[in-house]
Amino acid sequence: MHAPAAAPGMAFSGSPLDRADHIRVDPEALAGLMNWRARVLLLDGLLPGVDETGGLVWGSLADVPEEAELVFLGMLDGKAHFVPVPAEGAEGPAYAMPRAWQLMSLLAPPDLAIYGGARSLADWHARHRFCARCGAPTNLVKGGWQRHCDNCGADHFPRTDPVTIMLVEHEDRLLLGRQPRFPPKMYSALAGFVEPGETIEEAVAREIHEEAGVRVRDVTYIASQPWPFPSQLMIGCHAVADDPEITLDTAELEDARWFTRAELEEARAAGEKGTDLLYFPRPFAIAHHLVTWWLDR
Repeated sequence: MHAPAAAPGMAFSGSPLDRADHIRVDPEALAGLMNWRARVLLLDGLLPGVDETGGLVWGSLADVPEEAELVFLGMLDGKAHFVPVPAEGAEGPAYAMPRAWQLMSLLAPPDLAIYGGARSLADWHARHRFCARCGAPTNLVKGGWQRHCDNCGADHFPRTDPVTIMLVEHEDRLLLGRQPRFPPKMYSALAGFVEPGETIEEAVAREIHEEAGVRVRDVTYIASQPWPFPSQLMIGCHAVADDPEITLDTAELEDARWFTRAELEEARAAGEKGTDLLYFPRPFAIAHHLVTWWLDR
């Protein structure tokens, strides 16, 4: 079984910005780009601004307070692009932000990718204004791709947390689960954070066994997705189970069950209305691409 090189149309991927590392490490070069041509992504807190055409709302340096911290996102069309750091970071999980999902559904893929990266960075800076070593205030450096503590000399970098999300297969069926917060009939691939001291393959096997009591083998990488809530890298994998018996961890899952190929095909064909049994995973999520890959391979 061979995984595709990339999953086309993966939400939050494919940003057209050039991150221009050679600029963000050069304070003079960066300062020279902070002029009337610079574009600033205008957010409402961490919500995207969306104009009448369904595009992101961009302003100039004149649209943000002089004291605002600005993160350098990259270059596009010869112009430097920035995002201001909001006063506060995100509160609550992604599923508790219906307004954000509504606005993001209006954005074209390139804009959605720009917004996802900008949101992750802006949120991290808003929540890391003080040094984790000594507690002193930190300063934004390297265009916002680092914070430095003048008090103890510590450097802090925007983090991305790796999360495995996996299809488990047994005799042409897939194991999907649902959390209590999910809408009725919504099931998705099992997922969990990679813990210190383990490989991706070990994390896949551990999470599946912890949540569903199923042992797996032959873990294979499929695709990945940046997920800016707050900042994760979803690592999509496939694994094989020899024994389909499920022992559910009810602290993690409300239900888990095996779905046949026919059931999943019917749910995909039904679109947003779903079937009596199942909603197909939503296009924003990597689970949508994983199940689609499995059905179409």
